[in-house]
This record gives sequence, C-alpha cells and structure tokens, in this order.
Amino acid sequence: VAFAGSRNYSKFPLLVLRNWSELAAVEEFMVETQMELGNILLVRLHKEPYGFFPPTNWNCSFIEVESPEGQTHRFPCYQWILGYPTFELREGTAKIARVDANDQLLSEHRRYELLAKQETYRYKDYQPGWPKCLDADSVDQLHLSDQYSSIKSCSFRVLLKTAEIELKLKGLLNLKGSWKKLADIRRAFWFYRTPTSEYVSKHWDEDAFFGYQYLNGASPGIIQRCTEIPVKFPVTQEMVVESLGLETTLEKEVEIGNPKQSLWLTQEPGPTSPIFLPTDSEWDWALAKFWVRNSTLYIHEILAHLLHTHLLVEVFLLATLRQLPKCHPVHKLLIPHFRYTLHINILGRTHLLAPDGMLDKMIGTGFQGLSQLVARGLSKLTYSMLCLPDDLRDRGVDSLPNYYYKEDGLKLWSAIERCNPIPPIYLFLKILLGFPAHLGTVAELTKYLTMIIFTCSVRHASVNNSQFDFGAWMPNYPSTMRRPPPESKGGMTFADILETLPDVSTSCQMLLILWLLSRERGDKRSLGYYPEEHFTEEGPKKVIDAFQKHLAKISQEIEERNRRLPLPYNYLNPPEVENSISI
Repeated sequence: VAFAGSRNYSKFPLLVLRNWSELAAVEEFMVETQMELGNILLVRLHKEPYGFFPPTNWNCSFIEVESPEGQTHRFPCYQWILGYPTFELREGTAKIARVDANDQLLSEHRRYELLAKQETYRYKDYQPGWPKCLDADSVDQLHLSDQYSSIKSCSFRVLLKTAEIELKLKGLLNLKGSWKKLADIRRAFWFYRTPTSEYVSKHWDEDAFFGYQYLNGASPGIIQRCTEIPVKFPVTQEMVVESLGLETTLEKEVEIGNPKQSLWLTQEPGPTSPIFLPTDSEWDWALAKFWVRNSTLYIHEILAHLLHTHLLVEVFLLATLRQLPKCHPVHKLLIPHFRYTLHINILGRTHLLAPDGMLDKMIGTGFQGLSQLVARGLSKLTYSMLCLPDDLRDRGVDSLPNYYYKEDGLKLWSAIERCNPIPPIYLFLKILLGFPAHLGTVAELTKYLTMIIFTCSVRHASVNNSQFDFGAWMPNYPSTMRRPPPESKGGMTFADILETLPDVSTSCQMLLILWLLSRERGDKRSLGYYPEEHFTEEGPKKVIDAFQKHLAKISQEIEERNRRLPLPYNYLNPPEVENSISI
C-alpha cells in the first residue's frame, strides 16, 4: 500500500491472507513514516502473487486511514480486485474538475481514470436505430463488479428452472395446439398465482376492468386525453348512443375528457375495417379487446419497458462511467442506480432479443418487427416523455382521479428531486435528440438527474413488477394472435377465439418470462437504500437520511390507501421499488 500526500509519498509492504470463510473482514495496520505526508490524497493498492498460494479475487469496500493527529480519511472502492493490479483510490470527498485544477497529481488521476474506463466501457450499435450499448457479447466479458452476485445468479437460475420443470411435468411447455377451454389456463400458473393475478383471471372480461388497466395496470403510461375524434376513427353518436344513454352525447364526453370504449383494429376506415362496440355480440367484442390488449403488450414490453427503461438507462450508465470520474458528485449520486443493469441488459440481448431468441418466437412482431418498433420509438422519444410531471401534463391526465400510478409517481418524483446533494456545477451533454445539450443551472441539472434516477427505479418498477400479475392470465395479455383481425362483425364463435389466441406452448413460454422478470428474489436494494457509502461528507449523508424518511412516509400513505381498495396498487410502494434495473 502507498500513500500519496500533499507533501510526500510513502510505500509500505502489507501481508494480507484471506479465505472465503472470512468475508466482510476488516484489517488494521500500523504504519510508520519518517516523512510528513500532509493531507492524504490517494491510496495505491498493489496486489501481487505470494509464494505458492493460488490467485484470489478481493472485494474491497473502502480503506480508512487515521492520522496521528486523529484525522480520519476514507477512500471508497466498492469493487472487485482481480489478478495482480495496482489500484489508486481517491479520498472520498466529492469534487468537480475545477477544484482539482491546481493539483497536478489529482488532475492526472482524473484523466487516466477516464481513459481507462473509456477503454473498458466501449460503445457499439446492436441494431440500426437503437440506442448505443456496451460492446460486450456475454456477461463473462463484464468486469466482476458489473456482474450479478452469486446470490442473485443462483436465484435467477433457480426461479427459471423450477417454473420450467413444473410446466414440463404438466405437459404444457411443448404443446403446440390451442387451449381447449380458457379454464385450462389456470393449470399453467397454479403454483405461481398472486392475489392480483387471481383478480385478473376473474375480472379480465369486464369492460370496467379493461379500462382500469390503462390507469393502474402493467401499462400506466399509455393513456392520454382525447380532445377530438380522430379523422381515421369514424365513430358517430348513433353508434354509441346505447352505451352512453340519453343524458350525454359523444361530443360532450370528448369535451369533458371521459374515455368511452369503442375499438377499431386498423388504420384505414372502410367496409373491411369495422368499429367494434360493447353492444356487439359477446365474442365479437371479446375478440376486439383481445386485439387491443395484444397491441398494448407490444407498446408496453418493447417501448415502455425495453426502450424507455433498459436501453435508455444503459446510455446514461455508459455516459456516466466514461465521462465522470468516481470522485465526481454526479457519479457518486447515480452509481447505485446502475447496479447490475449491464448484466441484465446483456442477458436480454443474448437470450430474449436476439434473432431466434425467446421473444422472436413468442410475440407477433417477431425480431424484425420488434427491432423496427424500437427504432421508431426512439425517433419519437422526447425529454418530456421521461419527466413524469411533464409527461402527465402533455398527455392531459394530470388531474385524472383514481390514477394511482400518477399519485404515487409524483410523490416519488418529488422525493427524488429533493434528494440533491449536488453543488452548483455545469455540464455539457448530448445523449439523444430533444434532450438538453447544456445544463447551465442547478434547477436544470436537478431535473435531469431526477429523470435518470426516476427512470432507473420508479419508472422501471411500474412497467416491470406488474407484468406477471396482469399477464399470467393469458387472455388478458396475449403475446401473439394466430389469425388476422376480423374484417366483419357477426358470426364470431368461442372456437374462433381459441384459434386466434396463442397456443399452449407460446402461452407457457411467455408465462415463464413474465414470472422470471417480475420476481425479484435475490440481492435486492430498495429505493433509497445505499449500503455503499460513496459520499463521505456529512451534508450528503443528511440528505440521504431525509430521503429515506420521506420514502417511509410515502410508503405509509400508499399502504393506508391500498387497504381501502379492492385491488391494491403497490408497485410504487418504495420497498417494492428497486434502486436500479437489475432484472
């Protein structure tokens, strides 16, 4: 170990022997030097082979140094030390570049750290029109500090295998035929039911619940106020009078902003593009709703979930690692919210999203359609879409009642916005079209960082944790449709419905994915829980403490509200929201 001080530099040999039974151990050493070191700026750790002992990997949390005068210096590390490298750790006080400008040692350290990280974390294009991603084809190429812990890896594999074995034992996983009756679907998730999935299986065909899901279901960010009837949607007062009754009209309801259910499955009006209504025959209306739920699945899984959380956050993550050294206050603020994201995204690209991958076989768009939808979604993405208050206003739903996603999300947005231990700094950045290229004030920076943290945690929880609850009952969330949309109304039978919905095997494969991605069982860190102390100053620690208390208050309010609801909305309850996208 070596200490680089403001006046001198000293090197000391240390002998540390560790085995796996001594995890989380703390070593103390007394070192003597004849030189006055001054303020200790850097600690250098050099790990080298020792005799016949086999190589080991170390996980170093931090080094704490107490001077003879009683001053304590902490040097955060929080990473694995592989092989026999030399590590340089800065004292933990957060600093921006201009503070180090007059210190050649620290300025050089910043520069070389960023050069090393830019070499390690390189960009590549995965598909045309997609956000750039890490240039890695396997999780084995990741640094050990970016990989799942053994606990999480084991939990991930066990969850997948146990669910897969159950479905195979039931003879469902490879069964290509249609379901004989809808009740048989319950067999597929019998041991994996949740209170919400049970509620969905009983109420899925009710029109009120169909509409409710666009407020508080798996896709709460789609609904928007309709201020006029679209030209391509030729619905008339005569069509809906029976549903509306005599006390109102279609024009009045549009003016008020109340949603009314009439469904249309194509983009071109005409005799082969009928508008379906609640007054149609039972299975005509049911089939129309199946098609809408199928389309919702694509928008939800490919845009709201994949693009707006996983893929975008990887861009923010790589920009942070490549452009901000570890001592930078923004790096310290954001790094807990990037935990394991590279690992899960690479797993997604290699197993779910690849050509001939799982989603290619299970959803109606296939890989090519999925890829085009991501590219189109990115081209239309705006900054305000990711900032919840702006997004709610732009969609015209900021005053919509019983919109629990809105209510809970705004509380958490505000809490994150107040958790801002960042000093006045100025950043120039350009990530995507429509995003601010220059953040010149604290308010602008605060909003930007709030958006990133909110996306990593709250937004992802809202679209991820609800997937199995609302998708386990396949008719509520069909991943593909085996027949084209109907070109006329009338004559639809229950047999036609079963021949249109996904077959048994596809249903069960999708069920496996939804179960795996919705169940966080290992190594979870809830929003506001920061066991790794990247900030060492008292100011940021007090802000984090206040943030945690604010989250506890929000959690209490959500739980009190949920006790009054027939179907609780718990996805944004802070203990259920993870700090980062890790699944």
